[in-house]
Amino acid sequence: MKRIIYKLSMVAALISLIATSCTKDFEETNTDPNASPTALPQQLLPPALVSTMTYMQLRNRNFNNELMQVTVEQSDAEGKVFRYDFRSNWADYLYNGLYTELTNFKDVYKYAGNDKDSMTYKAISHICQSWIYSVLTDTYGDIPYFKSNLAKEEGIYEPAFDRQKDIYLDIFKRLEEANTTLTGAINLIQTSADPVYNGNAALWRKFGNSLYLRLLLRVAHKTDVGAQAQAKIKEILETKTSTYPLIANVNESTVLKWTGAGPYVSPLMSVRAQDFTAPGVASFFIDHLQAWNDPRIDIPTWGGGTVNRFRIAAYQGVFAGIPSGYAVGENPIKKSYFYSTTGAATLMNDPMTGLIFPYAEIKFIKAECIVKGYISTGSAETEYNNGVLAGIQYWVPAWTTVPVADYLIAADIQWNDAGTLDQKMEAIHLQKYYALFLVDMQQWFEYRRTGHPVLPKGAGLRNNGVMPARMTYPVYVQSTNPTNYKLAVAAQGPDAISTQVWWQRP
Repeated sequence: MKRIIYKLSMVAALISLIATSCTKDFEETNTDPNASPTALPQQLLPPALVSTMTYMQLRNRNFNNELMQVTVEQSDAEGKVFRYDFRSNWADYLYNGLYTELTNFKDVYKYAGNDKDSMTYKAISHICQSWIYSVLTDTYGDIPYFKSNLAKEEGIYEPAFDRQKDIYLDIFKRLEEANTTLTGAINLIQTSADPVYNGNAALWRKFGNSLYLRLLLRVAHKTDVGAQAQAKIKEILETKTSTYPLIANVNESTVLKWTGAGPYVSPLMSVRAQDFTAPGVASFFIDHLQAWNDPRIDIPTWGGGTVNRFRIAAYQGVFAGIPSGYAVGENPIKKSYFYSTTGAATLMNDPMTGLIFPYAEIKFIKAECIVKGYISTGSAETEYNNGVLAGIQYWVPAWTTVPVADYLIAADIQWNDAGTLDQKMEAIHLQKYYALFLVDMQQWFEYRRTGHPVLPKGAGLRNNGVMPARMTYPVYVQSTNPTNYKLAVAAQGPDAISTQVWWQRP
């Protein structure tokens, strides 16, 4: 018995010794001295940008493009977007995805230090958050903003929905702060951590200010904030241009280039080839390009032929589309489509489809501000012409030998300074529509703001033939955040696609 007790005592002592040896200075012993115990901003930024663009591009393809008559998904089934008839489950993908990425961008800010390099990361984080929040609020209206993404830090699992006006005003503050921070800021040391501008702080500053200008114009007509918005637009475009530098040429456009290396593979490559080619190109989108002999499709008029960067397949030797909004039972013939050929360059693998903010948009914003009297210097015709040129050159960089004026005259779309405001807005926004091709939901947002370009309306449209004003909130929000959901609906209006968001109202 004594021997058994002795052996048990020795075993217990040995176990105690092993346990002590394993736990003593465990954290110090097992910490890599060359690694950080927390995520670093340079580790977080690239995947956050890639994932955000994935959500943006896929919803652009199957939601924005269907509403805005870029494509038509041929079907007589219920719930087709091109008929202004979509179910609430459309809301989940973008809402969930963008809020997830907001957490990652907030972490970029949180884990950045206070040295100059880190302050550049913080400013980039603010710009990206502003971009994402703007897409969310322009899509859904009132959304969680000030208390969103705080479940871990503050235990807020049911955040309040903030009014769109308050969201916009705070975004403006964020972008002002980012502009100040990036004034004279150093470039990021690890350029590989920035797949958009390779760590160039000055270009991020230009994107932030360009985004600021986009959003200011969106609310410049509002009776409650319009005067302030117009005053800031005047500062940015006229009186304080050096304080607010903007994207200044096509090469400075904000683009996440899909190089195909590592994680930088276009999300369009995740779509099956037969699904990618299934929607036909809409008549509205292709008919103008065909009539204009536009260089973005394969027309031999200009310089003996160009590269078809829009990657549209011809139908019996011509480009032709499907009328959008057609009635059930009409069954139009599919003609042109965005093609996918094995081994060929298509929009699926084109590196330039990750477009966030095109330079052409700046030109069209300036043209609109001139015709509306927000700024008093400059020529609307010059800005319009340069916007058209920039829109083409983004997709056909070699298109430099033909003066844009010759193209506009041949296409009969030259600027008419004697036209009415409505006619000028239609001219600007028809061209802006093509410049915003593939840019998240900006075509849809701009149409809701201006009513331009004028889209034909098929007999099969639902929602009384009125362009949907928003996506509904995800259904699960009603059960997971019921109190704040009800307050949001009471403040904004019914959770329906016909309820206008704040900036759509006078």
